[in-house]
Amino acid sequence: MAYEFERTQRIAVLGGGPGGYEAALAAAQLGAETTLVERVGVGGSAVLTDVVPSKSLIATAEASNAVKEAADLGVQFYARGESGKPIRPEVAINLSAVNKRLLGLARQQSEDMRANLLDAGVRIVQGEGRLDGRDAVTVSTAPGDEGTDFDRIEADTIVVSVGASPRVLPSAVPDGERILTWTQLYQLQTIPKHLIVVGSGVTGAEFASAYRALGAEVTLISSRDQVLPGEDADAAAVIEKVFKRNGMRVLNKSRAESVVRDGDGVVATLTDGRTVEGSHCLMAVGSVPNTKDIGLAEAGVQLTTSGHIRVNRVARTSIPNIYAAGDCTTFPPLASVASMQGRTAIFHAMGDIVNPPEERNITSNIFTQPEIATVGWNQKQIDDGIAQGLIYKLPLASNPRAKMMGIRDGFVKLFARTGSGTVIGGVIVAPKASELILPLTIAVEHRLTVDEVAEAFPVYPSLSGSLTDAARALHIVQ
Repeated sequence: MAYEFERTQRIAVLGGGPGGYEAALAAAQLGAETTLVERVGVGGSAVLTDVVPSKSLIATAEASNAVKEAADLGVQFYARGESGKPIRPEVAINLSAVNKRLLGLARQQSEDMRANLLDAGVRIVQGEGRLDGRDAVTVSTAPGDEGTDFDRIEADTIVVSVGASPRVLPSAVPDGERILTWTQLYQLQTIPKHLIVVGSGVTGAEFASAYRALGAEVTLISSRDQVLPGEDADAAAVIEKVFKRNGMRVLNKSRAESVVRDGDGVVATLTDGRTVEGSHCLMAVGSVPNTKDIGLAEAGVQLTTSGHIRVNRVARTSIPNIYAAGDCTTFPPLASVASMQGRTAIFHAMGDIVNPPEERNITSNIFTQPEIATVGWNQKQIDDGIAQGLIYKLPLASNPRAKMMGIRDGFVKLFARTGSGTVIGGVIVAPKASELILPLTIAVEHRLTVDEVAEAFPVYPSLSGSLTDAARALHIVQ
């Protein structure tokens, strides 16, 4: 009598960023024969040149601001001069040391992730990967590289998580010295004397905020009416007010036609003929998915006109055994989303329990100073009648803990479903809003009412107390 044994499922993951990492880890933990192909290092650009280093830089900027603003709380820094009289020292930033630290953190995070994958049994292949039809991945590796034996990897399931790269304009080509993308900033040895930032989206606003705090003169060129187009209008207004109060020059309704190097500086020419001169320029004009020439079209995978991979809620593409995760897909370009997609793809492919996420329930954060965190439906959708909801906005200036901490800017805004009082969204503008938003995220995900949120006991005094205060103000009379 012959026995048939089910063959171990073979999974190939193309790209080792947050989505690819989580997919490979989940696949190995579920018993699949898993191979990860990555060209620059585990963690991808998110860990090595994007999220980890940029947020580390922002942490330094926050520390610098904390020192500068300590006098508002009665903390003063003085040194003794030659005459014996006190002099006030300046806050100095050693950018070379800062960049060395943050790149070291990025490398360590990458190594930790690599070790986790190896411990789980994942085979890691270093090289350029592409699809070879619908059931295999080919890898181009240099002689001597780990994984040379895996030139062609056959797979039952393929997960594509190749990420995205900074968009480059032909009229403002980065040179890595004066005209830079956000991946090139970490090579700077000193704080730019005058940094021109082209693009006022999330990336542009975050770096403009950070470098202004670090002491650079900053000019932010925004093509829209205000910075952070597409975000909550009240939140964007607060950030723009803070930018200007801190000495940043914000040029709204201005579009850069070209940026060229001029000796030891740069010149940005606007479409209306005006010019802006600076020492450096950061081009933050979006990103493009790394999906070109990797065999997707040949395999029949549907792409958008922008080159993004079309996926459904379980991260599946138009080809049943090919999934995709991260910035290369049509989902929001967030590391947390990529991780979720990677796990979801594997659970679905391997027949595990899948709870497809609601895109509206995704939490996002902008790491300016103060931060902006959002979840759920937004005010524009409510104002336009797309969602039916009540809105309550509570300025942080009324919060006792905020007063103690010297916080002048920010608010909590809560959205509740008309009639039922179910929490359907929220916005927080505050220091560490990324931490404060979690209770609202839980409320949205589990459809809690404002009364249920208000019943929770916050610490007094605390910034989170504003969440229950806002919920209490939206009490639904039954």
